[in-house]
Amino acid sequence: MRRFEGYGALITGAGRGIGAATARRLADEGAGVLVTDLNGDRAEEAAAEIRKNGGTAEAWPCDVADRDAVESAVARAADCFGRLDVLVNNALSCHPDTPAIEDQPDDTWQRDLDITLTGAFRCARAAMPHLAAAGGRGAIVNIGSVNAEQYFTNHAYSAAKAGLASLTRTLAVQNAARGVRVNLVHPGTVHTPNWDGREDVLERAAPVYPLGRVGEPEDIAAAVAFLASSDASWITGVALPVDGGLLVSNAALVSAMTGAG
Repeated sequence: MRRFEGYGALITGAGRGIGAATARRLADEGAGVLVTDLNGDRAEEAAAEIRKNGGTAEAWPCDVADRDAVESAVARAADCFGRLDVLVNNALSCHPDTPAIEDQPDDTWQRDLDITLTGAFRCARAAMPHLAAAGGRGAIVNIGSVNAEQYFTNHAYSAAKAGLASLTRTLAVQNAARGVRVNLVHPGTVHTPNWDGREDVLERAAPVYPLGRVGEPEDIAAAVAFLASSDASWITGVALPVDGGLLVSNAALVSAMTGAG
């Protein structure tokens, strides 16, 4: 199935993990993909893998905290593929929590919001004229987090993801008449390189998920591809949990009440 034949797509934070898996998925389905990442070498490695497997991909370094860099990336995508139909906002920043809120410095709080939330806004702002000119197939898919819905620590990152869900709804309504759909995916715990060296944590987390495992990047990529495709042509403004059932469960309460665990 090649739902994105002739499409141009731009993905931020796509050098590894969810972003790289999404780039592979869209390319496998026919899209030309601009793989962007703060780390240009990672972006090139991910793009080279796609090309090796017969897909179309270019790499471009991009810091979503920099408006000029974002606009340059969007222009590059439109130039590479002759159009831009899909934007996936995946870049993020997530600093560990301080012991108490009064210990939180302004700079780490601001960095998490600037990359995770404002970075997505910058990308959407730059890409929107191209997406609106895409003949009704323009789509943005934002990568949120279950942290936007429940407390799972990382409060600055969580606040940014909650803001991203709100921004998704705003952009969806404002741009529907222009033929652009805007949706969001809320991943649960996903086995990405961010967990390298901490696989024991993932093993402990897996039983908490009703489906019995943590996610893989490809799980998220599949949901992104659906929301970006014409299969979701009457869906906009939604936040789709892709979380193994986490948000509809309360394992700690069940364990406390049943004496299990």
